[in-house]
Amino acid sequence: METDGRKKGWLLDLYEDGADGVRLWFIMDDGSRICLRQEFPVSFYIYGPVKRLHDCCLFLKNRPGVIRLSKETKKDVFQPDPLCVLQVDMAGPESQKACFQAVQRAFPDLTWYNADLSVQARHCAVYESFPMSLCELEYDETGTLHSLRPLNSRWDLAVLLPVLRVMELIPDCDPAKAEPSAVDLHLDGKKLRVLLDDPVEALEKINELADNFDPDILLTEWGDNWLIPKLLEMSTETGIPLHFNRDTEKEVLWKKETSYFSYGQIVYRAQEAHLFGRCHIDKKNAMMWKDYGFDGALEMARVTAMPIEQAARVSPGSGISAMQMITAMQHDVLVPEQKQQSEQIKNGLDLIRFDRGGMIYQPKPGLYTDIAEIDFVSMYPAIIINGNISPEVPLPDGLEPAQEELGIVPLTLKPLYEKRVKIKQKLLHYPDKEVPLAKSYAARASALKWLLVVCFGFLGYKNARFGRIESHEAVTRGGREALLVAKEAAEDMGFEVLHMFVDALWLRKRGCVSVADFQPVLDEISRRTKMMIALDGIYNWLAFLPSRSDEAVPVPNRYFGTFRSGELKMRGIEARRHDMPPWISETQRKALKCLSLADDPRDLPKYLHKAFSILKQALDDLNAGKVPLKELVVTMRISRELEAYKAPTPSVRAAQQLLEQTGKRLSPGQKVRFLYTVGKEDVHAWELPESVPPESIDKAKYRLLFGRAAGTILYPFGIDAKDVEDWACGGLQFRFEQAFH
Repeated sequence: METDGRKKGWLLDLYEDGADGVRLWFIMDDGSRICLRQEFPVSFYIYGPVKRLHDCCLFLKNRPGVIRLSKETKKDVFQPDPLCVLQVDMAGPESQKACFQAVQRAFPDLTWYNADLSVQARHCAVYESFPMSLCELEYDETGTLHSLRPLNSRWDLAVLLPVLRVMELIPDCDPAKAEPSAVDLHLDGKKLRVLLDDPVEALEKINELADNFDPDILLTEWGDNWLIPKLLEMSTETGIPLHFNRDTEKEVLWKKETSYFSYGQIVYRAQEAHLFGRCHIDKKNAMMWKDYGFDGALEMARVTAMPIEQAARVSPGSGISAMQMITAMQHDVLVPEQKQQSEQIKNGLDLIRFDRGGMIYQPKPGLYTDIAEIDFVSMYPAIIINGNISPEVPLPDGLEPAQEELGIVPLTLKPLYEKRVKIKQKLLHYPDKEVPLAKSYAARASALKWLLVVCFGFLGYKNARFGRIESHEAVTRGGREALLVAKEAAEDMGFEVLHMFVDALWLRKRGCVSVADFQPVLDEISRRTKMMIALDGIYNWLAFLPSRSDEAVPVPNRYFGTFRSGELKMRGIEARRHDMPPWISETQRKALKCLSLADDPRDLPKYLHKAFSILKQALDDLNAGKVPLKELVVTMRISRELEAYKAPTPSVRAAQQLLEQTGKRLSPGQKVRFLYTVGKEDVHAWELPESVPPESIDKAKYRLLFGRAAGTILYPFGIDAKDVEDWACGGLQFRFEQAFH
């Protein structure tokens, strides 16, 4: 077969081919979109007693798709010595899946490696391919790919992308609140509306637009759980196929909804609609979309080699797992199908010594001026890399590695860490963070940050393929050591350490008021710890807050203040909480923004008076019924099945209303929105079809929540928080106002 010469194209999509290879969709440099097929043999490995392996070999000998069976010696990171395993070479990923399922049923007592890896991870390990990689291709007129050579890397800073065709589909209202009557389409700078009252006309119009525009990316809102299911339902009724897949041989691939526990809370992920030949991203179902958007999703896909539509939806932990598997395959290390290791037995003294978490130094509540906050740059990833912390290598006792050759985990993190540092350095050259390139860099840095943030927790995750709780504990031990070394360095140079929290320190020293004043202590800490540390900012003023229940007890991560730049920083207060009504969060932010205008802390009393006026006006608006109901909506998460609650909370009562009146059942991890109301029900689910009469709003409840938020920001300035609550609830009005004169 003659080839069509060497050409260049960007890899858009890759998935299994029914003929036991892979299909690859490329955006060519001439603007065309093509689909190529490639042979792609894969292997998996089996370990167990010799007799059982012999029986397994006989079972596999004549199975469809089996190319070769051989005895090989491979490395399992959790075993001290290499293992003698049965290597099963298969014709392609489709036959490998079928073969693995059959042999697993027949020999459930054996151990499996590299058996359930995604085809994208396998392809990346072999060819260094990844979504949007620019490749040099050689293929023939039948569409068979003969050679593929990426021309760029997952770790490149400068990203050359093709002109992507993006079509956006948005229902005209939230489907949870009412049934949409139309879909708005945005494409090529134009906006079109397609009415849904006539299914035939609607489908024909959407198909016509999709065929003519031929989008690479389909962006939707509520696409996974409403729009695409609705269009497919209309397709079934009318017999008109939906033209969303470029690959016309494929149907929409559905992934089931799921609930799982992550970082102390139940997370819900809705069902997902995946396409072939183009990518579908539901912005409402993309986990980190609000944080880093499309540029960040592309960066996540680039470094993890996961499909774009998958990378946009999954947790960063799944991304780290995919990267570790690629690293393992590239270094000829076995990837266990299931983690076999459990935590080593420890006595009480060992637990006290090792299982202690991050270090926290309690601050004294109050208002402070001329304080600098300094942070280690990605502390835990840096400790993992510098300390060479991985399940298969000896653990360090502190910050110094016990072995020079990097293990799987630091090998995975090192290029990721270095790339984020370089992107952050690039951002320093953009004073205007709103220019497109700066925004793109910021989104990409955010995506990398989340991967680095979860790598530490993932190291201790019970199901992580390359996780080990002892490695997890070694990281926190290194973190405590680094923080203590930093504290000693700062105090040796005459600084007072007001607060420490895991990877950050708050310092002050008479006469140190500029960036240059703090540079020597940063350099000294970096020298002693061999880790990067940066100045987060110098505060004009900063307030550390106490516990609500006891003013003598400080709360480490509850503070607010303003940097010299005028930027606000808030942690642990109402404006940062997701279960607060937007009206309360926004009012608190406005009052704090007013206080941040005080360049000189001595001017705070003047701005404090203005901040109180903002609070008072907001309270007057509530009492007068001028606050829109949507600004009073409370959003909370359901953490278990409704029947499992013994004492229903307001959120559970609202979820029960939805179930009884609309038939909609919320799964663990889903959020419910509601209003506080007067009367027996005392809540009203926001998604219920009937509207809420303004007079039924429980203003007393909202005044109480508002009073607590107002008390939070006024407390550091000498105003008793309890008095603020009483004022908001209707008491102490005159005595409270006199406190400002």
